[in-house]
Parts: sequence; structure tokens; C-alpha cells
Amino acid sequence: MAVTFVFVDGVGAGNPDPAVNPLARGEFLLSRFADGSGAPLPCGGRAALADACLGVSGRPQSATGQSTIFSGENAPRALGRHLLGFPNAPLREWLAERSLFRSLAASGLRAAFANAFPVAHLQALGLPADGEPEFDVRALRRRARASATTVAFAAGGERFLTWGDAREGTALPADITGARANAFGAALPLRSPQAAAEVLAGLASRHDLTLFEYFETDEAGHARSMERALDALSRLDRFLRALVGRLADGDSLVVASDHGNVEDLGTRNHTLARVPVLGFGPAARRMDEVGDLTHIAPLLRDLAAAGRGAGA
Repeated sequence: MAVTFVFVDGVGAGNPDPAVNPLARGEFLLSRFADGSGAPLPCGGRAALADACLGVSGRPQSATGQSTIFSGENAPRALGRHLLGFPNAPLREWLAERSLFRSLAASGLRAAFANAFPVAHLQALGLPADGEPEFDVRALRRRARASATTVAFAAGGERFLTWGDAREGTALPADITGARANAFGAALPLRSPQAAAEVLAGLASRHDLTLFEYFETDEAGHARSMERALDALSRLDRFLRALVGRLADGDSLVVASDHGNVEDLGTRNHTLARVPVLGFGPAARRMDEVGDLTHIAPLLRDLAAAGRGAGA
């Protein structure tokens, strides 16, 4: 029994106003609104809206929101503020000690991070990587920094996947299809969202918990671009629907975000909105337990442990 977690950056439950909210322009799985409305989910799926503010003043941010998701503890409260972007040294240490993936490994459960990284990026972060670096990271505009997802996964000791794995059909580029990575010379086969879902389902079938991270929604929100938002959401929606259709009996799919952004293109900033959490398979029956971001890691841990027990 496999558990798949698709983490989607920067999607909140806003107002159903198509003038500023791309989620109101179509019946996407993530089209959840502040009033609790949204189209019925397929295959018995259920949705919850989770508080991303966590009792700390200010707008929720990626570093602390994601650290909360992958630890099950309130990162902004521990840090004393919401932290944007990438975790700083104190937050990296805090997260590594509490990482969901670290606790899974301690319990003998296998996890995978489905995203394919350039070898050069992993080496720049001091992480082990198979193969030769594809480019000189010093030539990039921004220095390599570890996201909260990267810090959390590294704490579990599992292998990071690379562009080489994506070429072999055992990992996915962050944009799902491969077009973005190919612009950097990845030479990946272009895949439809449906074909990409097949790759993720295959990887998930060999692990207890498999993570895929998608951040183009957050980028579109910051750019205040309706065109980019609709493209990112449409690609993601086809991918998610294909994943739902591929769930075997007893498999779970959880989809969640860390903070609001793309649901209000009237501002380039993050929002105070609650964030959607979707559950399919056994996870659907647990959506009533999700009230804020601290509840996601315990849910994933329980589902992975239950799946291992059912498959034993």
C-alpha cells in the first residue's frame, strides 16, 4: 500500500472571483474557496482547508510553512516569525531533527523524493549525487540553497534522484513535463502530465511514502500572471487526475499547499488564506483531522505505517 504526497507551493482558498482567482476559471481539483465551496472530488476524494498562519502574526512564508508540513510542528512559532524562501541555519537544524523522513527511516519505512535534481545542484549543496555535474553552478544568477523539502528529505538518508533518473523514467522534473529542465540542457524526454503520473505511480509503488514538489503555482502568483497561473494549474490538474485514476486499492494520495498566493493575483504577496488539503483513498477518511499545517506530517506518517502493515 503506497502513499503519495504532492506538495503544491502557493495555493490558497480564496474568493471565487475569476477576475483575480485563476482557480475560479475552471473546475480544478484545487479549486477550493474560502466559503468551503468547490466542485465534488472524483473517486470519493475529500477536501479540508488548513490554517497556514499558525497563530503567528504576518503573512505565511515558504521556509516556515514547509518546515511545519515536513515536521508536524509549528515552525514559525519555534522561530518566532514567518520566514520566507529558504530556511536559515537555525531552521535547517530544527527541521532536520524533526523531519518526517527521518522518523520514517527510524521506523524502517522507505521514502522517495520524486523530483529530479541536477547533479551540479546537489553537489553545490554538499549532498551525494551520482554522475558528473551538468553545468557550473557558479554561472547561475543565484547560489544554490536548500529548500525545506530538501533539508527534510536529506535528514532521512535516502538517495536524491537526478536528471539521469528522469531520463530513465524513474523520476520527474519539477515542471512535470520536462520542458523547463530541457531549457537548462537536461535532455529529458518530454512527457504529458498523464505519462508523468505513470512515472510517479511506479515510483510510489516501490516506497512507503513518495513526495513530489510543484512550485510553478507560487511563481505565477508572484508574477501576477493569469496566463502562467492557468497553464501551471491546468498541467497540475491533468497530472493529479491521472494520479487519482491510477490509485490501487488501499493507496493514498494527499495534496496540500503551504500558503496562499496564486488564488489572488491582485497582489504579488502571499495571502492569509487557508490552504487546500485533498485526500484520496484511505486519506480521504482522515481529512476531518486536518485543521492546520501541523497535522499533515502525522497524517502521512500514519498512512505510510498503516500501508506497510496492510501489505505485510
